[in-house]
Parts: sequence; structure tokens; C-alpha cells
Amino acid sequence: MFHIPCSMRGGYTLIEILVAVGVFFIVIAAPTGFFVGSLKGQQKALSSQELLDQASYVLEYMSRAIRMAKKDKIGDCISDKYNYENPQGISSAIRFINYDGYCQEFFLDLVNKQLYERKSTDGNALNFGSALSLTSDNLEVISFEVKDPNSGWGQYDEDQVADKYQPRVTLFLEIKGIRSARTELQPVIKIQTTISQRNLDVIY
Repeated sequence: MFHIPCSMRGGYTLIEILVAVGVFFIVIAAPTGFFVGSLKGQQKALSSQELLDQASYVLEYMSRAIRMAKKDKIGDCISDKYNYENPQGISSAIRFINYDGYCQEFFLDLVNKQLYERKSTDGNALNFGSALSLTSDNLEVISFEVKDPNSGWGQYDEDQVADKYQPRVTLFLEIKGIRSARTELQPVIKIQTTISQRNLDVIY
């Protein structure tokens, strides 16, 4: 019977198998890594977009109400003849008489880290209703500050003479998305905007 030498038998050596497996993993790992990286990038972009959309809505909502605020002629909501005020001197809140004549307030809840709004049933701050959240549970408000660049809410001197400065306030908001537990998917944005009074600063 014809005998085939061992050196002529079919098969692969251990080195050949290791080389083949290594090449295979290199070929597979390259597109897989690219796909995973693209997926993470898309998730981060979506998280940032959601955060920006919600932050923009909140600022637009507050800006519209603040821009339409009226002077408090009686002083039951804020100080007499002022347009805006930090209640109890708290910089993370703003109170005013809104367009409908109701006392309204925006403030930051430091415990829940959410922005809230509350309105009274009339122009008196004593009649505030329940506070309603303006931001979703997917967001965490790190900081909210209301600043008056003109160093005076009333815009009038002691003789009740207009100082010719249009009432305005500056809002600063730092907010973070917390939908995901992963740090890289928790984008943070800082937004600042200045809002001027719609009505002319005149005595009435």
C-alpha cells in the first residue's frame, strides 16, 4: 500500500492558525470600532439636542412673560412701581406682575434642581397657587441667576423722575441632561440672555 509522508498531508500549523485568527480579528475590529464610535457620537448629539431644545423653550417662555411685565402700582406683589424684583433678595428667583395682572414668579428649587413657576389668583403674592415645574426630570438645573445690570429694579430716583434707562434683567442658566447614567452622555450648557421691558419706562 502506498504511504503518504507526514510532510505531504493536508493541514495547518499552529503559527498559520494564529496568524489567520489575528488577521480576522483585525479586519472585524476596525469596522466594529467605527460603528460603536458612530453610535456613541449619535447618542451624544441627540442628548445635546434634547437639552438645547428644552433649555431654549424654558428661556423663551420666561423671557416672554418677563418682557410683558407691568409695574406694581399697589405693591402687593413686589415693591411699589417696580417692574421686577428678586423676592427676599434671592438671586435665583424673579417676581413680577404679569400681563394679566397676576403676581408671577420663576425660581430654582435647590433640592429638586428644577425650575418652577407659580402664579397668584390676583396681584397679591400671598395668594400664590401650587408651583409647576418648567423643566423635565431628564434635566438638572445646576444654576439659575437673575441679575440686573443697571443696579436698580425700579429705575426711578427719590423724586420719582425716570432715569431714562429701560428696565431689563439678565438671566443666566446652567443646565445638564441626566437621561443617561453615563457621564459622556450628560451634556452641560450655559446660556445667558438679557431681556428688556416691552413697554416704555414712563411714570403712570
